[in-house]
Amino acid sequence: MLKQRILTALVLLPLMLGMLFAAGSSLWALFSGLIALLALWEYSRLCSMPEQMQRPYLAGTALFMVLAWSGGWRLPAAAWAIVLAFWLLGMPAWLRFKWRLQADWKGLAAGWLLMLPFWFALLELRPNSQSALHLLAVMMLVWIADVFAYVFGRLWGKHKLAPTISPGKSWEGVFGGLLCVLVYASLARAVGWFGFNISWLGIVLTATVLTFVGIGGDLLESWFKRAAGVKDSSNLLPGHGGVFDRVDSLIAVLSVYAAIGALFG
Repeated sequence: MLKQRILTALVLLPLMLGMLFAAGSSLWALFSGLIALLALWEYSRLCSMPEQMQRPYLAGTALFMVLAWSGGWRLPAAAWAIVLAFWLLGMPAWLRFKWRLQADWKGLAAGWLLMLPFWFALLELRPNSQSALHLLAVMMLVWIADVFAYVFGRLWGKHKLAPTISPGKSWEGVFGGLLCVLVYASLARAVGWFGFNISWLGIVLTATVLTFVGIGGDLLESWFKRAAGVKDSSNLLPGHGGVFDRVDSLIAVLSVYAAIGALFG
């Protein structure tokens, strides 16, 4: 398993960085769309969506993406407000009440609410290759939180964060990861990686919110899998599970980050 994880990472990391820093806007839109569509396909499987519903659902989503890209569409402020409300209010409620996914109109809408803003965020946060570092800086926040939450949790974790959803996560891991994120965010702000001017207190507050949102996104996908009775969203990535498994926190964080930028500048 470890060998598979390493080999897959050795392929995925250069591919991701190459696309991020070298791809033109059209290729980046295609690459980002592929990630979102694969995650949506895995989501539809977690919903136990029948094939006769799944095919038009995915095809319709892909067609919308093509039309949106070719027409230069952007999400309006009202849509970003809904996205922000979902991740700050709806997601905690979902975890609290443990709602189950179903292949009905609510399940279809939830899938679009997860994946389409994520795709739009990838496009808006990286309009060209010159913006790649700024997007990578936000992605790094997610990865640092994930890695150090695991490290702190393994070393000192005693108090479970969500034992019925993800037994391996602990509050010690959460706060250890947050501490490392705040150090990173402060350094990234100092060298201008985020691409905008913000006070130190502002970046601390923003990084804290994004860290907890990312944890929530991870837990939400974990609940989807637990409710569906599966370990991974798919087996597309050997040793890593599925695409949704790898981008669950990114979906939440980038959507919220883009929403904040769209609504508050």
